[in-house]
Amino acid sequence: MKSYRAIAFAVAGLLLPLANLSAHGAEIKVLASTALKSVLEQAGPPFDSETGNTLVFNFGPAAVLKDQIDKGADFDVAILTKSLNDELQSSGKVDAATSATIARAGLGISVRAGAVKPNVRNDTAFKAALLSAKSIGYNGVGASRTSIEAMIDRLGIADVLKSKIKLLDESAPIAVAKGEVEMGLGPISEVLPIAGAQLAGPFPADLQSYVVFSAGVSNASKNASAAKLLVDFLKSPAAAPVLKTKGMVPG
Repeated sequence: MKSYRAIAFAVAGLLLPLANLSAHGAEIKVLASTALKSVLEQAGPPFDSETGNTLVFNFGPAAVLKDQIDKGADFDVAILTKSLNDELQSSGKVDAATSATIARAGLGISVRAGAVKPNVRNDTAFKAALLSAKSIGYNGVGASRTSIEAMIDRLGIADVLKSKIKLLDESAPIAVAKGEVEMGLGPISEVLPIAGAQLAGPFPADLQSYVVFSAGVSNASKNASAAKLLVDFLKSPAAAPVLKTKGMVPG
């Protein structure tokens, strides 16, 4: 409740000078990467309350949502990886003037809740943990796949791990919680909300990489001013505490 109120006050403080721009009662369709799911689900209700609008979320892997947009999916705000949002700007589907980088998500290791956490504090320990795991999973179409596979290559164990790697069609922590894989790799922000999984730790510092996310308003949006309020909030200092508690780095 305390965090909910803090977000409500932050949203109210940010939006008060812009209140006249908001189309009250508007339904704002948001296509957002799964990595932002916990952030938006916490920030959404107070945002709705303070603006009088309603956020309607559709979460999924950024590449899948980008493909839906390319095929004509209706949306007001897209919150995807920066590279994919840049492509939407280039194709005229997102208004470049409204776009902003909002957060970076570091990568981490998830294991089932209650399981002994593997030692992943440095390169040597992390390599040993990967080699010891019975199965390893990460999203096959997720934005983090390229970085994860580059990390495995850098450790020189790609061939050894090949037989135990499972490409998932859902976030790795969900598969871990279900018992489908022993170890999950992916954005830390996707681990924290899953009750059946726990964070074993982030990737070691010199193996760490970040997925950068940006938000922008559709050029076809009928509620552009209301939609822009969401982008303005997510890129503002007021959103920083929410992003940090969900395992993301603001800006």
